[in-house]
Amino acid sequence: MLNFSWIKIVLISVFAFLSIYFALPTFIHHDQNSAYEISEFDKADKNSNKIKSFLISILPSNKVNMGLDLQGGSQLMIEVDFDYYLTEQINNLNEEIKNIFNENSIRSIPQLFNDKIIFNLNDKEQKKQIINLIRKLDRQIIIDEDDDQFKLYYDNKELVAMKQRLIVQSIEIVRRRVDENGTKEPSIQAQGDNRILLQVPGMQNSDELKQLLGKTAKLTFHFLATDQNNLNPQNFTAFDQSKYPLVLKKEVVLSGDMLVDASATYHEGQPAVFFRFNGIGAKKFAQITRDNIGKIFAIVLDGNVVTAPKINSTITQGSGVISGNFSTKEASQVALLLRAGALPAPLKIIEERTVGPSLGLDSIRSGKISSVMGMFFVGIFMIIFYGLFGFIANIAMVINVAIIITTLALLNATLTLPGIAGIVLTMGMAVDANVLIFERIKEELREKRSVFQAVEMGFDQAYRTIIDSNLTTLIVAFFLFVFGNGSVKGFAVTLSIGIISSMFSAILLTRMMIAIWLKKNRPKSLKLI
Repeated sequence: MLNFSWIKIVLISVFAFLSIYFALPTFIHHDQNSAYEISEFDKADKNSNKIKSFLISILPSNKVNMGLDLQGGSQLMIEVDFDYYLTEQINNLNEEIKNIFNENSIRSIPQLFNDKIIFNLNDKEQKKQIINLIRKLDRQIIIDEDDDQFKLYYDNKELVAMKQRLIVQSIEIVRRRVDENGTKEPSIQAQGDNRILLQVPGMQNSDELKQLLGKTAKLTFHFLATDQNNLNPQNFTAFDQSKYPLVLKKEVVLSGDMLVDASATYHEGQPAVFFRFNGIGAKKFAQITRDNIGKIFAIVLDGNVVTAPKINSTITQGSGVISGNFSTKEASQVALLLRAGALPAPLKIIEERTVGPSLGLDSIRSGKISSVMGMFFVGIFMIIFYGLFGFIANIAMVINVAIIITTLALLNATLTLPGIAGIVLTMGMAVDANVLIFERIKEELREKRSVFQAVEMGFDQAYRTIIDSNLTTLIVAFFLFVFGNGSVKGFAVTLSIGIISSMFSAILLTRMMIAIWLKKNRPKSLKLI
């Protein structure tokens, strides 16, 4: 088993070299534009800066991103308004049922009561017809029939499923908005059944972030009501930019979910927002403008009328401009929100925390000191007790750390303090595997076996114990990842990667280096304390 072909030696060596190569960018700090900068901890002279500049030119751009606790930033605890979302769903369903009743000449008016839709029907044929039509609208709605009265509502099981879908959808849109804003590596996680934890490393001022999240960005298009009666249930009142009330038809003739692009522009010398529909939206937009020339077409954003122009001609390009009293910044923000999509429910910030960059630098310093000191004392221990074999184990330990960093960088992961703790722990575990092997070799040497036999049997006999111990730790890390949150998951990820990489470094890499040394020197004895 100590025989390594040249192909295996080359493959293992290349893998170890690539691990170091891809890990180096993490230790050579650079900013978001991939322009490397000198760390506060590097008091290097001009010559070292030239070396660093040379390394920059030949190294890849992948690096491990620092988490909130390492570089500072903003943390927001956000609550999703599920009651609003549920009310919206019930209201929309109620409006659709009213339209069905009108289309089928059914003389019954659905009424809303405590998140339930209630209406009366006494015709058996109409009952069957309406039940089938409602099922097509929403298969999850419960239809409770009591004589001639119908009650429509969602049961608890469906409400739980709706909450889960709402959280997933809200997280995705929050991620889009934060990413569109140019922020790198936000951490967005569900907390409970109606909260989201948002961490944005590097962002010290959270005001802009709160503005981004404070708007639902719900874009709808409505016609001006001809009767101007705001008591008509088919109408509603909205205010334009000058706070003038406009009575609009409640029917949404076009919605923002058909948008594929939005950007800030200028219209008649004023900041505006350009928008473009997808294929279906463009056709619908063209038909609406063709059939309603001369009518007022209001564009409503989050319940307020942004603009209400008159349709003068058919618009076939599937695009348009939203003009209003925008500043340049407001136009850019509205465009960003429209690109990211509308939130399904309002978000409420219930907790805010800012971590300063100085605290993050202190964390990095502490993490560096603990890692370096841990490697130093472990390395000294291994050399004192196991001599050359201990030195080889130290080389494997360094490569093990490089593999962890490289894996995190390639996964575009974010490193936090618990993650550093996971790396330090796996350093000890990697060395521990070598200790088991070396102690087993010592036992075989006491049995008067040859050096080659003792080394081979030492690796073979310790292999099963190492597998068992690492496998049990992997199981623990798996459950930490599944049931943990935030930093606990980060610890579990780095621990799992470290355990797997230590199997390579402690068993395969160490074994290869020892085999090469034995074949070259062919010692008759080993000095292991």
